[in-house]
Amino acid sequence: MKTETEIQQELEKIRRGAVEIISEPELKEKIKTKGKLRIKAGFDPTAPDLHLGHFVLLRKLKHFQDLGHDILFMLGDFTGMIGDPTGKSETRKRLTKEEVLENSKTYQEQVFKILDEKKTQVLYNSHWCSEMKFEDVLILTSKYTVSRMLERDDFTKRHKAGTPISMIEFLYPLVQGYDSVAMDADVELGGTDQKFNMLVGRDLQREYGKAPQCVVTMPLLVGLDGTKKMSKSLGNYIGITEAPIDMYGKIMSISDELMWNYFDLLTDLSFASIAERKTAISEKKSHPKDVKTELALLIMDQLHPAEANREAVAEWQRIHDPKNRALPDDIKTETLSEELFLEKPPLLVSVLSQLKFIPSSSEGRRLIQAGGLYLDEQKLTDPNFVLGRGKEYLIRQGKKGKFLKIVTPS
Repeated sequence: MKTETEIQQELEKIRRGAVEIISEPELKEKIKTKGKLRIKAGFDPTAPDLHLGHFVLLRKLKHFQDLGHDILFMLGDFTGMIGDPTGKSETRKRLTKEEVLENSKTYQEQVFKILDEKKTQVLYNSHWCSEMKFEDVLILTSKYTVSRMLERDDFTKRHKAGTPISMIEFLYPLVQGYDSVAMDADVELGGTDQKFNMLVGRDLQREYGKAPQCVVTMPLLVGLDGTKKMSKSLGNYIGITEAPIDMYGKIMSISDELMWNYFDLLTDLSFASIAERKTAISEKKSHPKDVKTELALLIMDQLHPAEANREAVAEWQRIHDPKNRALPDDIKTETLSEELFLEKPPLLVSVLSQLKFIPSSSEGRRLIQAGGLYLDEQKLTDPNFVLGRGKEYLIRQGKKGKFLKIVTPS
């Protein structure tokens, strides 16, 4: 049995970074009576890579794990084929079973950079969802009303706008909620955008005669653009498997204001220590760049070997030193063919996409809008920039130092 002081210390660690706990008195009672809780977090493997936005949630899972609780890392291989409609203005494209399973493998490889594999139970919701008979589905749907489903903000907006909502999308919150029933979850973690779905799980547990789970919502991490949530589709993300030098460069590109949010959500530095650094900068005793470097290393050391991180920082700083403008010795050079210029001069973003320097032309345009693409060491602002003949261009992606030299035919 934990003492009152131990329970309060545990709650303090759980509160850090959390937006809401529903409800804290219930969570306290669960810790007091059960001791070890079953902590659920579900991930639909709709994309192959995790980024620091996911890291916020994974770190909170690690906090629970360090406190001695059982972590249930659920891969929604069944729900992933439906596609979570949360925040979507139109019906989401469904993934195939093969795509979902392939992404699931990648998720597991990445998640154990943070969680202890030996102390983490990996579950697939297809194990119980695929076994449900149609009668079971009818019973499940009878436990929730259409009017309650339309309380979801995104469903409400689409309904008022006359935008189609498929029945399968209505089923998604019910299936996610039923996961909590099947898993006997005591607590479910998720982003603030998942609050409705997690509360459905809480309601369904009551309907099925189980104790309702507590819900802990975590904030959505703001991406590199400083405005929108971190997302791979928006190109404003930092992947947790990115090379240390790339990760460092991206973290250094965030605003001085945003770095305090990153300190809070992505490190375990105490609030008092964070406040000290804020004061030191305001009193000009510390430079924001040095504090941001400390932030970068605190994040990177959780994901990569410390020695490799420090080597990456030294290399990045050498390359970006304004005193010598040092460039890497091994910049790749691509000489473009005459065929590219036969009809009309090509767009830079199109060429960079063909050369695999960026994933796509649209990604290139997003990078330019975010101020993340440099041409001859000057920030590129024109997404329709056209390459000329007989020229040599130096391309740099962001402040992270990914370089490419392009030579055009005369």
